[in-house]
Amino acid sequence: MNGQLRRIPGTDISVHPIGVDGSVFGWASGVEETARMLDTMVGYGGNLVSTADHYAGGRSEIMIGGWLATLADRGQAVISTKVGRHPDSPGLSTRNVVRSVEASLRRLDTGYIDLLTLDGVDEETPIDETLEAVDMLRRAGKVRYLAVSNYPGARVQDINALAETAVYPPVRLISAVYNLMQRDQFENDLAPVASALGIGVLARLPLASGFLSGDFRSKEDQPTSPLFDDALSHVGRVGNRVLGAIDEVGASLDESNGRIALSWALTKPGVVAAAVRVRSSEQLAELSGSDGIVLSRQQVATLDNASAR
Repeated sequence: MNGQLRRIPGTDISVHPIGVDGSVFGWASGVEETARMLDTMVGYGGNLVSTADHYAGGRSEIMIGGWLATLADRGQAVISTKVGRHPDSPGLSTRNVVRSVEASLRRLDTGYIDLLTLDGVDEETPIDETLEAVDMLRRAGKVRYLAVSNYPGARVQDINALAETAVYPPVRLISAVYNLMQRDQFENDLAPVASALGIGVLARLPLASGFLSGDFRSKEDQPTSPLFDDALSHVGRVGNRVLGAIDEVGASLDESNGRIALSWALTKPGVVAAAVRVRSSEQLAELSGSDGIVLSRQQVATLDNASAR
């Protein structure tokens, strides 16, 4: 089931719209299930894995690295990893960026990172120092492109303005929480910047930690892993209204709630892909093909109106 690959603007990287969120690896998913999940991804034509150097204390990257070693071609996978929050190398100083990347390369057992993602603003480090470190790693062939996560739109503008004048690597991808329950910050701040600068967007938590799958309709519906605890924060009047709209659209298309919610995120302008956080390969397989669901203008409006704050 091969979906249409989408090019990340300004790069030579094309990704499947449905990527995998590696935060579950080493925590909610063990070694074998991690490998099954990533094999499932390849099976539906997927290639994007989003992780971070601090996920599960580095075990996420180790598990991904073990799987990468089984591939006939490293180019089959696009690896995005975040740096800046690992306790051994906190922040984005030259020293810590370089140390973080070198450690990630060892854990991932690879020679390069496709998308190095700066994880949050480091107020104590000038951004040109961080960009100089990224550029050094890029010239060494250890990093291909720059991405950011947990950055306000104004900071993204600053980075790309500086990159243009000083020939630093510009931001090519913005990783942002975006789903039917969490829209405002992205749509009001980051979306206009991404559009103006031609930056691609990776939607994180497109299922709102599992809430939009419809499995959590009351506080009694307890998640099986703490990684999905945030689903319960959406239970309530607004959440019920959104789930009702998803139920309606899903029934009209004979599609599951999760597939409808994921499809909605992927229809939005600028969204290149979504990184789904699921516990098992079966759940990932069920969501595959969501990018092929065609929502009518009226169905998108139904979901938009139900989720408007």
